[in-house]
Amino acid sequence: MKTSRELIQSQGWSAINIRSVAAACGVSVGSIYNYFDSKAALVSATVESVWHEIFHCPEGRAAFQDTQACIAWMYGQMEYGRKQYPGFFTLHSLGFMGEEKAGGAQRMRQTWQHILEELCAVLKRDARIRTGAFTEQFTRERFADVLFSLMLSALLREDYDPAAVLEIVCRTLY
Repeated sequence: MKTSRELIQSQGWSAINIRSVAAACGVSVGSIYNYFDSKAALVSATVESVWHEIFHCPEGRAAFQDTQACIAWMYGQMEYGRKQYPGFFTLHSLGFMGEEKAGGAQRMRQTWQHILEELCAVLKRDARIRTGAFTEQFTRERFADVLFSLMLSALLREDYDPAAVLEIVCRTLY
């Protein structure tokens, strides 16, 4: 996966295929097929690996005790992802449109679910949230969905300034 990520950084997404990864790793094509049965499987695992690199929680998770700090960190990571993997956020999702890419789409949904779950966990840990901010109709999970939707929209617009989202968080929660 590290080699696949490096190929993307140096040559773009089109560089990811069984032969190029095998050559870059200095192994036979058959060795790569021991782990990935197709190019689609390799690409989907690479996408998951890139998402993991970009949004891997920092050690100690101190940034995630507070919703505002978490949002600021996430938007900073989005900017990092844009710089490290130009076009990643918009291009890779287009590659998962066909049925043969269902495994890749499933991996992407799992990664997104992990981010959503972490947002919910931060909302539960944030001691600054005022009493009554959440109700039966307006739950932490629904607010995490809103925050995640705003994040995805920002990714597509390539807008990595968290100011508007932080304003929404402040007005809604504190």
